[in-house]
Amino acid sequence: MNAITTTNAAVNAAANAIVELRQYTLRPGARDTLIELFEREFVTGQEAAGITLGGRFRDLDDPDRFVWLRSFPDMAARERALRAFYGGPVWQAHREAANATMLDSDDVLLLRGPGFAAPDTPGPVVATVCHPVDPEAFARHFERRLRPALTAAGSAPPAVYRTEQAENTFPALPVRTGEDVLVWFAAGEARPLPDLSSHLRSAPRRLRLEPVQRRQTFARRGSGVRPGPPAAAGRPARRRPRDA
Repeated sequence: MNAITTTNAAVNAAANAIVELRQYTLRPGARDTLIELFEREFVTGQEAAGITLGGRFRDLDDPDRFVWLRSFPDMAARERALRAFYGGPVWQAHREAANATMLDSDDVLLLRGPGFAAPDTPGPVVATVCHPVDPEAFARHFERRLRPALTAAGSAPPAVYRTEQAENTFPALPVRTGEDVLVWFAAGEARPLPDLSSHLRSAPRRLRLEPVQRRQTFARRGSGVRPGPPAAAGRPARRRPRDA
């Protein structure tokens, strides 16, 4: 059993969880400020509310983007956990500091699939996002042809997701609607994909990500270290961040 499979089993044994893939656009230079705050306060804070935290990542191609995942057993559990966290003391105490780092926190895909943690092995992780012409047909193609090809090329996808079509029952946190995606994660550098143009509405989007390891964070609870002030904005906010 490889490191990714072992870690994922520890994060979420359910293979059919509700998963949020969250991509935040941040103010220039503010990413490490948010990561320090997130790792110090929001990991244990969300876990205490019943949320399973997955991987947290720096986007290697965009210094102002932070990507992370969290999962829930089902939609009802998601609503309960989000209400508990965002109405609770941890978020209320730190929401202003977190929102001060953000330009846009609404790029969220609501998915169904297994939990996914950052692997313990060094190196990047690649997330591939596809918009199929026919979601059911592409899901079959993925399992029959694409997954075996990726595995044979040394880029086995341990976590594969499809869009969750249920209504967002926590509208304070918007999710993307009107699209149907298939997403997978794989460790290592991005390998070339076969021609998928006949299956997809547009070219696959590939995110090259660097896992945030908790041992790499800048401070520990009780250390006396506090995050610095957020960097000044270098471009206007596209949307005012909500509870994130």
